Formats: sequence, structure tokens, C-alpha cells
Amino acid sequence: MKITFYGAVREVTGSMHLISTGTDRILLDCGMFQGRRKEAAEKNRLLPFDPQTITNIVLSHAHIDHSGRIPFLTKNNFNGRTFCVRATANACEYLLMDSAHIQESDADYLNYKIVRNFLSSKTMPGSGNKKVSKTSKNIKKLLKTQGHKLNTEKINELIGEHRLEGVQSLYTSEDAEAALDSFEGYPYRHPFVIGENATCTFYEAGHILGSAVSLIKVRENDRTLTVCYTGDLGRFDKPIIKNPVLNFEETDREVDLMIMESTYGDRLHAPVKDLKPQLKKVLTETFDRGGTVIIPSFAFGRTQELLYVLHELYDEGDVHRVPVYVDSPLATNITRVFGEHPEVYDKETHETFLEKGKNPFSFGQVHFVGSVAESMALNREEKPHIVISASGMCEAGRVLHHLRHKIHNPRHTILIVGFMAQNTLGRRILDLGTNYATSGRQGPPPLVKFLNKEYPLKAVVVQLGGFSAHGDRHEMIRFLKESNLRVKKIAVVHGEEDQSLAFAKHLENEGFSAMVPKPGETIHLTA
Repeated sequence: MKITFYGAVREVTGSMHLISTGTDRILLDCGMFQGRRKEAAEKNRLLPFDPQTITNIVLSHAHIDHSGRIPFLTKNNFNGRTFCVRATANACEYLLMDSAHIQESDADYLNYKIVRNFLSSKTMPGSGNKKVSKTSKNIKKLLKTQGHKLNTEKINELIGEHRLEGVQSLYTSEDAEAALDSFEGYPYRHPFVIGENATCTFYEAGHILGSAVSLIKVRENDRTLTVCYTGDLGRFDKPIIKNPVLNFEETDREVDLMIMESTYGDRLHAPVKDLKPQLKKVLTETFDRGGTVIIPSFAFGRTQELLYVLHELYDEGDVHRVPVYVDSPLATNITRVFGEHPEVYDKETHETFLEKGKNPFSFGQVHFVGSVAESMALNREEKPHIVISASGMCEAGRVLHHLRHKIHNPRHTILIVGFMAQNTLGRRILDLGTNYATSGRQGPPPLVKFLNKEYPLKAVVVQLGGFSAHGDRHEMIRFLKESNLRVKKIAVVHGEEDQSLAFAKHLENEGFSAMVPKPGETIHLTA
């Protein structure tokens, strides 16, 4: 048996690893690369294997950097099944459709720019030598309908007519819908067959709803080899879902290879117990300034956790009960998925909310924003409030417009509660805001460019690491040491290179055998 590491290797996104046996080829995750648009687009279209040769997929959880290329695989003739926890299958119904919609919208906009720039460089028929660049209104009228909607039919017609190199989305909504037919949801701790000589058992990973540690057993040459794929490991004692598993079944404890994440392999988070008081402090200081708190948040997991903690703070009367707006249709749908899976909640969530007849994610001050018109009206709201909006890394979505209206005002706070990958807008805001604060906010504020314009970053930028859904170095070591697994070797993945290398070194110091594979590297396990 061999394992080849194709994605999230010395980087964070694009999770994908391949287990090859004499009879099966099992793919662990099929995630999307995120970051610089052109570079990410090229990497996402490159498949290092023929999709038809893949037997099945084991999906650790629903986040797009782990699931986002499954529709691209099925579009290219993958005919197997996608195995995951039931809650993950439900979440993917919304996440993959949303991913397709974003890609289609991005492709339409880029094609609009291609055609617009082409026409602007030409002479309009009947206008003599007058450049179209001087008649932009005519171009807008030609390429848009109802004032602002793109006339995609006309744009595509002109791309074909003038043989322009247009942009195609990685996959369409129809492709995503077709991919969902391959999903099969299973409960935790129930083995199931994933290949001719391979089985899998899911255990709780504690990362997000439905996240799983996958225990894969392959029978070769009259011996069983075991691969444990952690996916993304969560933190201990976080609200809503159960802790990362420590107690594995006796038959699953001997692990030949563990494929382990390292997002925070060389970092430590603030203690979970400090999370609520830290959030209270940020909210109080912002409201005292008469400001609004903008929280770029992942629609899946982080939004629901924020609602949970805010619900507790509001119930306890610890902060001023300003309106809380969830401005993300996707987050609204995912919150509904959370409500449908109380079987994976931890004991505290049951005791604090469910046993008292309360919904953890809904209280009097929460408003779920639906229409674009409502969102636009909220952009202009001056009274203090909280906005939780996607995307989590500020790369797209409604959060951009909230930032556009608030980023230049020092009354407001941009609260960073999640990981910001390199080369994302969220990372630039975090780095620039942190440096500006370190300098005492002296001198001209840094400029941040997005939506084709530069904005002065005068808003206060605060990061609360305690909200991270990833375990830090200490918690990952705790998972290894306190679990009843006996691990022979660890391959460290899913971390920026410095984090992965540092974590592997730390593992070696703790007595584990660890290595950091390179992209495309293959290691062999012998029976």
C-alpha cells in the first residue's frame, strides 16, 4: 500500500491524499485551493490522476478546502461514492452549491471585464475614429441589463464572435448537484466498506459539526494495515460539539501511519475559558465608542459558535444587547443544519439550552438577513450593532460591503475570529491592522485595496484566537498522548511550511516518528 500527498502539503488549503492498494484507490478529501485567484485557479484545475481510477472518497468534513473539488471530480467522470458523517453530507448540500454559485458569478464578471476591455480598445461601428473608451455608457448598455445585471448571453456571444479567451467556472451548479448524489452519510463509530479490501470508521474530530477522524483499515498479504487520517482536529472544551476523540475501539488502536494536520503546529491559542470574557471586552469597548463590530466569519461552524457565545452573554446580561445580524444566506441555511443534528452536541449544550427548551443559535436580538436590499440597508446603519458575515477570509460575499462602509471609521471594530490564509484580504487586514496598532496608531493609516478601491484602515482590528476551530500545538500533542492509539509514524500535513516543519520537530522531541511530505511525494507501507 502507498499513500501520495497531493494537497494541503506544506500549505493549508486543497486537502487531498491518495491511498493506493492492489485493488483500490481511496481519496482522502478533495479540497479546493484558496489564495491568489490566478494561482489557485490553475492549481484547482490540475488533477494529478484520472478521476475514473478513483474507487471512492473519504471526506473528513464539509469545509470547502476539504470538499470543494468533489464536483470537479464528478464532472470529470468520477463514478465512486463519497463517504462522510451524516451532518457533513447535509452541510455539503449548501456549501457545494454555494461554491458553484460563487465560481459562476466570478467567471461571469471576469468575462464581462474581458469583453468590456476588448470593446473599449476598438472603434464602435458608425462612430468614425471615436474610441469606445469614450462611450463607456454604450458599452454598459450593451453588456448589462436592468442597470447592473450582467447580460451573460450577450457577453458569451461576443466572446465567441471575437474568439476571445473567456473564463469558465471550475464547475457549475448542475455539476455540484450531480456530485451530491454520490454522498453517503454514516454515524460515528460504525465501520463500513470503502473498497474491496478496505473499511473505514469515523470518530469525533471536534473541529466542526460532522468533522471526523477517519480510521481506515486495508487488508493486504494476510495482514491489516491501518491509516488514521485526522482531517482537521478541533479544540478541547469548545462549545456545541464534542471534544476530539481520545478513546478508540481496541481493534482500531494500532496505527501504521497517521496523517495529521498542523495548521497551528507551532502556535498556542488563548485558553477556551478566556473566550467569553475577551469577546465581552471587545464588544463593550466598541459600543462605548458608539461603534459597530464587523465579524468576517465562516458560514459553517464559526457563525454558529459566535451565536452560541453571544446568546450566553446576552442571557447573562454582561453586554449591551445590541442587534446581531447574520448577513449570509449560506450561514442561515447552515444554522438550520446545526439545528437538525443535536445528536452530536456536547453535554454542556444540552444542559445550557436544549433541556431548557432554548435554541442555542436564536435569541431575541438575532436577525437573519435575507435579501440583498436588506443587506444594503444594513450597510448604512449607524447605530451600534454586530454583523456576522461571510466570507471568513474576506475574499468574497457581503462582508466586503460592510467593510467598505465601516473600515475608514475608528469607532468601529473588525473582529478576526478565524484563520486567515496567506494572500487573502483577511490576512492583509489582520497584518496591517496589527502593525498599525503596534505603532500606537500613529501616522497615516495603512491603505487596503478591495472592490477596486483603496480604503484607509482606521477601524480597530482585533484578533481573538480562542475562536479557532483548530487545535493548537498543545492540544494536538494532547490528542496523541492521551488517546489510546499506538502510532508508528506520523505524516504532517495541512499547515504552512514553517508550521508543519516546526510541528514535526516538536513531535520528534516528544518521542514520535514524524515527517513532512513534499507535494506529490509517495510513501510505502508494507504488510
